[in-house]
Amino acid sequence: MQILLVEDDSHLRRQLTEQLGHFEHEVQPVGDGQEALSLLGRRPFDAVVLDWMLPTMDGVTLLREMRGQGMTMPVLMLTALGQTLDKVEGLEAGADDYVVKPVDPLELNARLNALVRARRTTEQPSDTIAAGDIVISPSRLMVWRGGQPLALSQTEFRLLLALARDAGEVVTRPMLIERIWGQDFETTTNIVDAHIRQLRVKLLQHGDDPIATVRGMGYVLRA
Repeated sequence: MQILLVEDDSHLRRQLTEQLGHFEHEVQPVGDGQEALSLLGRRPFDAVVLDWMLPTMDGVTLLREMRGQGMTMPVLMLTALGQTLDKVEGLEAGADDYVVKPVDPLELNARLNALVRARRTTEQPSDTIAAGDIVISPSRLMVWRGGQPLALSQTEFRLLLALARDAGEVVTRPMLIERIWGQDFETTTNIVDAHIRQLRVKLLQHGDDPIATVRGMGYVLRA
């Protein structure tokens, strides 16, 4: 994979660059958000590993700027131990996943592989999928509601696609975790709910809430 690593701690940056290199990834390390945004505009990456605290532009601000410019590559955030609010804010800004410091390189590699694998599966060409006034193009990674394009993160896109493929039926949280993060992904957090909440915010910009919550089970995208 081509990975952009954005981390201002020089020691950790060198360490992660070396560790990811052992998994045969090509890593481009940078130390601040502004430099990262400039680089993202010049060359493609398969994934971004993004620290929360950065000089010139913090990680969440950079992430919002990326999503606002239509950059859909998966973003995995690095957060400090116990910083729950940071994790939620990062997910709501468009992050696809997070890893808590100190970073386990095996876990980091596994999560990156899962994110990129899910994206490549999503990108397989197929016809557009419609659910009500929502139209999704899996091959173009684009979504429209009422004819208006929506800027979604990669995970939000995959969540909506998973719901649309079973529109009108309940899709459970375990089903969503397996389809998006993989069957080996284990979580005790509300990662699905956090992404659904942010997805709802974006869908509500162009109409009523099309996602119904089935308490104790999962979600239904109204057909």
